[in-house]
Amino acid sequence: MPLPHGLSWLYCNRGPVIHDLSKKTMHDFLDAIHAPAKKHNAVFVRIEPPYIVQSKEEQTYNKLLRPLSFRAAHASHQPAYTRVIDLKQSEGDILAQMKQKGRYNIRLAKKKGVSVKEETDVAPFYHMLRETTKRDGFSPHKKKFYQEMITILGKKDMAALYTATYKNTVIAGLIATFHDKKATYYYGASSNTHRNVMAPYLLQWHAIKEAKKRGCTTYDLLGIAPPDTPNHPLNGVSSFKKKFGGEVVHYTPAREYIYKPFWYHAMRLIKKIKRR
Repeated sequence: MPLPHGLSWLYCNRGPVIHDLSKKTMHDFLDAIHAPAKKHNAVFVRIEPPYIVQSKEEQTYNKLLRPLSFRAAHASHQPAYTRVIDLKQSEGDILAQMKQKGRYNIRLAKKKGVSVKEETDVAPFYHMLRETTKRDGFSPHKKKFYQEMITILGKKDMAALYTATYKNTVIAGLIATFHDKKATYYYGASSNTHRNVMAPYLLQWHAIKEAKKRGCTTYDLLGIAPPDTPNHPLNGVSSFKKKFGGEVVHYTPAREYIYKPFWYHAMRLIKKIKRR
Protein backbone atom coordinates (compact mmCIF):
# COMPACT_ATOMS: atom_id res chain seq x y z
CA MET A 1 0.00 0.00 0.00
CA PRO A 2 1.73 3.23 -1.17
CA LEU A 3 2.65 6.16 1.08
CA PRO A 4 4.27 9.52 0.19
CA HIS A 5 8.05 9.91 -0.21
CA GLY A 6 8.51 6.48 -1.80
CA LEU A 7 7.36 4.69 1.34
CA SER A 8 4.72 2.01 1.74
CA TRP A 9 3.03 -0.25 4.25
CA LEU A 10 2.35 -3.96 3.92
CA TYR A 11 -1.04 -5.51 4.58
CA CYS A 12 -1.90 -9.12 5.41
CA ASN A 13 -5.67 -9.30 4.96
CA ARG A 14 -7.27 -11.85 7.34
CA GLY A 15 -3.90 -13.47 7.73
CA PRO A 16 -1.43 -14.93 8.16
CA VAL A 17 -3.22 -18.23 7.64
CA ILE A 18 -1.07 -20.67 9.62
CA HIS A 19 -2.51 -24.16 10.07
CA ASP A 20 0.19 -25.25 12.53
CA LEU A 21 0.67 -22.42 15.02
CA SER A 22 4.07 -22.73 16.65
CA LYS A 23 7.04 -20.57 17.57
CA LYS A 24 8.82 -21.73 14.41
CA THR A 25 5.95 -20.96 12.02
CA MET A 26 5.47 -17.47 13.51
CA HIS A 27 9.20 -16.77 13.18
CA ASP A 28 9.09 -18.12 9.61
CA PHE A 29 6.24 -15.73 8.80
CA LEU A 30 8.10 -12.74 10.23
CA ASP A 31 11.29 -13.71 8.39
CA ALA A 32 9.30 -14.04 5.15
CA ILE A 33 8.00 -10.46 5.26
CA HIS A 34 11.39 -8.81 5.90
CA ALA A 35 12.45 -9.05 2.24
CA PRO A 36 9.30 -7.44 0.72
CA ALA A 37 9.35 -4.85 3.52
CA LYS A 38 12.88 -3.84 2.51
CA LYS A 39 12.09 -3.98 -1.23
CA HIS A 40 9.04 -1.72 -0.89
CA ASN A 41 10.54 0.58 1.75
CA ALA A 42 7.80 -0.35 4.21
CA VAL A 43 7.11 1.73 7.31
CA PHE A 44 5.15 -1.12 8.94
CA VAL A 45 3.23 -4.32 8.24
CA ARG A 46 -0.32 -4.83 9.49
CA ILE A 47 -1.81 -8.27 10.06
CA GLU A 48 -5.52 -8.96 10.62
CA PRO A 49 -5.63 -12.67 11.48
CA PRO A 50 -8.68 -14.91 11.01
CA TYR A 51 -8.84 -16.08 14.62
CA ILE A 52 -11.95 -15.69 16.76
CA VAL A 53 -11.67 -13.93 20.13
CA GLN A 54 -11.27 -16.35 23.07
CA SER A 55 -10.80 -19.35 20.77
CA LYS A 56 -7.93 -21.79 21.40
CA GLU A 57 -6.29 -20.62 18.16
CA GLU A 58 -6.37 -16.99 19.29
CA GLN A 59 -4.90 -17.84 22.70
CA THR A 60 -2.02 -19.72 21.07
CA TYR A 61 -1.54 -16.97 18.48
CA ASN A 62 -1.42 -14.21 21.12
CA LYS A 63 1.06 -16.16 23.21
CA LEU A 64 3.37 -16.67 20.22
CA LEU A 65 3.02 -13.10 18.97
CA ARG A 66 3.87 -11.41 22.28
CA PRO A 67 7.69 -11.74 22.06
CA LEU A 68 7.79 -10.76 18.35
CA SER A 69 7.44 -6.97 18.87
CA PHE A 70 4.02 -6.64 17.26
CA ARG A 71 1.85 -3.86 18.72
CA ALA A 72 -1.86 -3.07 18.59
CA ALA A 73 -2.73 -1.61 15.20
CA HIS A 74 -3.62 2.09 15.00
CA ALA A 75 -6.40 1.27 12.48
CA SER A 76 -8.17 -1.69 10.92
CA HIS A 77 -9.55 -2.37 7.46
CA GLN A 78 -11.56 -5.51 8.19
CA PRO A 79 -14.71 -5.42 10.36
CA ALA A 80 -14.04 -6.70 13.88
CA TYR A 81 -17.48 -8.35 14.00
CA THR A 82 -19.46 -10.41 11.52
CA ARG A 83 -22.36 -12.88 11.32
CA VAL A 84 -21.76 -16.45 10.21
CA ILE A 85 -24.55 -18.83 9.17
CA ASP A 86 -24.05 -22.58 9.71
CA LEU A 87 -24.73 -24.27 6.35
CA LYS A 88 -24.46 -27.78 7.78
CA GLN A 89 -28.11 -27.35 8.75
CA SER A 90 -30.94 -28.23 6.37
CA GLU A 91 -32.48 -25.43 4.29
CA GLY A 92 -35.54 -25.63 6.52
CA ASP A 93 -33.44 -25.18 9.67
CA ILE A 94 -31.52 -22.28 8.11
CA LEU A 95 -34.84 -20.56 7.38
CA ALA A 96 -36.12 -21.39 10.87
CA GLN A 97 -33.16 -19.67 12.59
CA MET A 98 -33.74 -16.44 10.60
CA LYS A 99 -35.76 -13.56 12.01
CA GLN A 100 -39.45 -13.74 11.10
CA LYS A 101 -39.12 -10.55 9.02
CA GLY A 102 -36.32 -12.12 6.98
CA ARG A 103 -38.45 -15.14 6.06
CA TYR A 104 -41.42 -12.87 5.31
CA ASN A 105 -39.39 -10.68 2.94
CA ILE A 106 -38.05 -13.75 1.08
CA ARG A 107 -41.62 -14.99 0.56
CA LEU A 108 -42.76 -11.50 -0.46
CA ALA A 109 -40.07 -11.20 -3.14
CA LYS A 110 -41.07 -14.61 -4.55
CA LYS A 111 -44.75 -13.64 -4.51
CA LYS A 112 -43.99 -10.38 -6.34
CA GLY A 113 -42.27 -12.33 -9.11
CA VAL A 114 -38.61 -11.48 -8.43
CA SER A 115 -36.24 -13.94 -10.15
CA VAL A 116 -32.54 -14.60 -9.48
CA LYS A 117 -29.80 -15.83 -11.83
CA GLU A 118 -26.00 -15.97 -12.09
CA GLU A 119 -24.27 -13.44 -14.38
CA THR A 120 -20.75 -12.91 -15.73
CA ASP A 121 -21.13 -9.31 -16.96
CA VAL A 122 -20.82 -6.86 -14.05
CA ALA A 123 -22.17 -3.82 -15.95
CA PRO A 124 -25.75 -3.95 -14.50
CA PHE A 125 -24.35 -4.69 -11.04
CA TYR A 126 -21.89 -1.79 -11.24
CA HIS A 127 -24.65 0.62 -12.32
CA MET A 128 -26.63 -0.32 -9.19
CA LEU A 129 -23.49 -0.22 -7.05
CA ARG A 130 -22.94 3.42 -7.99
CA GLU A 131 -26.53 4.16 -6.93
CA THR A 132 -25.94 2.29 -3.66
CA THR A 133 -22.66 4.02 -2.82
CA LYS A 134 -24.17 7.43 -3.56
CA ARG A 135 -27.19 6.60 -1.37
CA ASP A 136 -25.15 5.20 1.52
CA GLY A 137 -22.17 7.57 1.37
CA PHE A 138 -19.18 5.43 0.45
CA SER A 139 -16.97 4.95 -2.62
CA PRO A 140 -16.83 1.91 -4.94
CA HIS A 141 -13.82 0.43 -6.69
CA LYS A 142 -13.52 0.92 -10.44
CA LYS A 143 -15.71 -1.32 -12.62
CA LYS A 144 -12.63 -3.26 -13.78
CA PHE A 145 -12.02 -4.45 -10.21
CA TYR A 146 -15.37 -6.26 -9.98
CA GLN A 147 -15.18 -7.63 -13.53
CA GLU A 148 -11.74 -9.11 -12.91
CA MET A 149 -12.94 -10.55 -9.61
CA ILE A 150 -15.73 -12.42 -11.42
CA THR A 151 -13.62 -13.35 -14.46
CA ILE A 152 -10.51 -14.57 -12.63
CA LEU A 153 -12.03 -16.12 -9.51
CA GLY A 154 -15.08 -17.31 -11.45
CA LYS A 155 -12.88 -19.51 -13.65
CA LYS A 156 -11.68 -21.24 -10.48
CA ASP A 157 -15.24 -21.57 -9.16
CA MET A 158 -14.29 -19.24 -6.31
CA ALA A 159 -16.68 -16.33 -6.98
CA ALA A 160 -20.10 -15.70 -8.46
CA LEU A 161 -22.30 -12.71 -9.31
CA TYR A 162 -26.04 -13.14 -8.72
CA THR A 163 -28.64 -10.62 -9.89
CA ALA A 164 -32.32 -10.20 -9.05
CA THR A 165 -34.76 -9.13 -11.80
CA TYR A 166 -38.23 -7.63 -11.46
CA LYS A 167 -40.39 -6.80 -14.49
CA ASN A 168 -37.43 -7.38 -16.84
CA THR A 169 -35.23 -4.95 -14.88
CA VAL A 170 -32.20 -5.89 -12.78
CA ILE A 171 -32.80 -4.31 -9.37
CA ALA A 172 -30.27 -5.97 -7.04
CA GLY A 173 -27.03 -7.93 -7.16
CA LEU A 174 -24.40 -9.52 -4.97
CA ILE A 175 -20.95 -11.00 -5.34
CA ALA A 176 -20.09 -14.02 -3.20
CA THR A 177 -16.80 -15.87 -2.86
CA PHE A 178 -16.19 -19.55 -2.09
CA HIS A 179 -13.01 -20.93 -0.56
CA ASP A 180 -12.08 -23.72 1.83
CA LYS A 181 -15.78 -24.58 2.47
CA LYS A 182 -16.48 -20.95 3.44
CA ALA A 183 -18.80 -18.70 1.45
CA THR A 184 -18.60 -14.95 1.92
CA TYR A 185 -21.11 -12.28 0.93
CA TYR A 186 -18.58 -9.80 -0.39
CA TYR A 187 -20.37 -6.99 -2.27
CA GLY A 188 -24.02 -6.04 -2.59
CA ALA A 189 -25.95 -3.43 -4.56
CA SER A 190 -29.57 -2.46 -5.07
CA SER A 191 -31.44 -0.04 -7.32
CA ASN A 192 -33.29 3.00 -6.02
CA THR A 193 -36.42 1.66 -7.75
CA HIS A 194 -38.79 -1.16 -6.72
CA ARG A 195 -37.33 -1.35 -3.23
CA ASN A 196 -40.75 -2.49 -1.94
CA VAL A 197 -40.40 -5.95 -3.58
CA MET A 198 -37.55 -6.88 -1.20
CA ALA A 199 -35.28 -8.33 -3.89
CA PRO A 200 -32.08 -8.29 -1.75
CA TYR A 201 -33.67 -10.83 0.65
CA LEU A 202 -34.45 -13.36 -2.06
CA LEU A 203 -31.02 -12.70 -3.59
CA GLN A 204 -29.29 -13.43 -0.29
CA TRP A 205 -31.32 -16.60 0.22
CA HIS A 206 -30.38 -17.77 -3.30
CA ALA A 207 -26.67 -17.18 -2.56
CA ILE A 208 -26.97 -19.11 0.73
CA LYS A 209 -28.54 -22.09 -1.07
CA GLU A 210 -25.91 -21.98 -3.82
CA ALA A 211 -23.12 -21.93 -1.23
CA LYS A 212 -24.64 -24.99 0.42
CA LYS A 213 -24.81 -26.79 -2.97
CA ARG A 214 -21.11 -26.03 -3.50
CA GLY A 215 -20.28 -27.85 -0.28
CA CYS A 216 -19.64 -24.78 1.87
CA THR A 217 -20.27 -25.24 5.59
CA THR A 218 -20.44 -21.55 6.57
CA TYR A 219 -21.80 -18.35 5.02
CA ASP A 220 -20.07 -15.19 6.26
CA LEU A 221 -22.05 -11.95 5.99
CA LEU A 222 -18.69 -10.10 6.18
CA GLY A 223 -19.18 -7.34 8.66
CA ILE A 224 -21.56 -5.81 11.19
CA ALA A 225 -21.40 -2.96 13.66
CA PRO A 226 -19.92 -3.81 17.07
CA PRO A 227 -22.51 -4.35 19.84
CA ASP A 228 -23.84 -1.25 21.62
CA THR A 229 -22.61 1.27 19.01
CA PRO A 230 -25.79 3.18 18.06
CA ASN A 231 -24.00 5.66 15.77
CA HIS A 232 -21.82 3.16 13.91
CA PRO A 233 -21.87 3.56 10.08
CA LEU A 234 -22.59 -0.18 9.66
CA ASN A 235 -25.80 -0.09 11.70
CA GLY A 236 -28.08 0.03 8.64
CA VAL A 237 -26.53 -2.95 6.89
CA SER A 238 -26.20 -4.76 10.25
CA SER A 239 -29.98 -4.58 10.69
CA PHE A 240 -30.43 -6.17 7.24
CA LYS A 241 -27.94 -8.96 7.99
CA LYS A 242 -29.43 -9.67 11.41
CA LYS A 243 -32.63 -10.83 9.72
CA PHE A 244 -30.73 -13.82 8.28
CA GLY A 245 -29.70 -15.04 11.73
CA GLY A 246 -26.34 -16.69 12.22
CA GLU A 247 -23.81 -16.42 15.02
CA VAL A 248 -22.07 -13.14 15.86
CA VAL A 249 -18.31 -13.63 15.53
CA HIS A 250 -15.63 -11.32 16.98
CA TYR A 251 -12.18 -11.43 15.35
CA THR A 252 -8.94 -10.82 17.20
CA PRO A 253 -7.70 -7.21 16.78
CA ALA A 254 -5.18 -6.21 14.11
CA ARG A 255 -1.47 -5.94 14.96
CA GLU A 256 1.43 -4.02 13.43
CA TYR A 257 5.17 -4.60 13.16
CA ILE A 258 7.11 -1.34 12.78
CA TYR A 259 10.12 -1.05 10.48
CA LYS A 260 10.60 2.74 10.50
CA PRO A 261 9.56 4.19 13.90
CA PHE A 262 10.16 7.84 12.93
CA TRP A 263 7.90 7.67 9.85
CA TYR A 264 5.35 5.52 11.66
CA HIS A 265 4.82 8.00 14.50
CA ALA A 266 4.93 10.97 12.11
CA MET A 267 2.20 9.36 10.00
CA ARG A 268 0.02 8.72 13.05
CA LEU A 269 0.47 12.31 14.25
CA ILE A 270 -0.56 13.68 10.84
CA LYS A 271 -3.67 11.47 10.83
CA LYS A 272 -4.65 12.70 14.31
CA ILE A 273 -4.26 16.33 13.23
CA LYS A 274 -6.38 15.72 10.12
CA ARG A 275 -9.14 14.08 12.18
CA ARG A 276 -9.28 17.06 14.52
